[in-house]
Amino acid sequence: MPQKRRYSAHRNYRCKRSRKNNNTTLILLSIVAVFVISFFGYSRYVQYKRETQVEMVQQSHTAFIKKISPYAVELGQTYGVLPSITIAQAILESDWGSSTLASQYNNYFGIKGDDPSNTKVLQTKEYTDGQWVTINGRFRVYSDFRESMKDHTKLLVNGTSWNSQQYKQVLQSKDYIDAAVALQADGYATDPGYTSKIIRIIQKYNLKKYDEGIK
Repeated sequence: MPQKRRYSAHRNYRCKRSRKNNNTTLILLSIVAVFVISFFGYSRYVQYKRETQVEMVQQSHTAFIKKISPYAVELGQTYGVLPSITIAQAILESDWGSSTLASQYNNYFGIKGDDPSNTKVLQTKEYTDGQWVTINGRFRVYSDFRESMKDHTKLLVNGTSWNSQQYKQVLQSKDYIDAAVALQADGYATDPGYTSKIIRIIQKYNLKKYDEGIK
């Protein structure tokens, strides 16, 4: 007479537990896989976004230099002001043409004025007595950026109303480093780091090439 097969309850329990553990392991592995894929996918997205933003900034900077450099060279040939200085000052003073003064009033150099009919009162920061302070200044309003650039050049050439020779050292400089130092020494800006900022901009964007042929 055939005997009935007997199953061990303990063995059956172990099989169920093993299957349960396997299922749990598979779930955990799936969660880890999803996390890894999501993480690296997000990392690639962040990297791509960062690279895209950097590229857009570089393109806008290149476009700005391309926009103003021809007229800077033309002014340099006419008046003797180094184009690299003009371009670097425009970049620094206007924040690549994005400042309110530049974008709305075409004033790329922070040039002030007295006539209410062609000026606008805006807040600005100046370095006074060892610290930055916010003041209200009256700034020139221009019809386009070329008018602003020409006024800046004429300021360096003709000086101020109280000192026609104020920027004489800038005009006499045939090297952008000497000219940047002269700007600071002649009182163009109150920022104690103005000279180093101008020099860094010229070197970073190779603006010296625009000085070739300027006597």
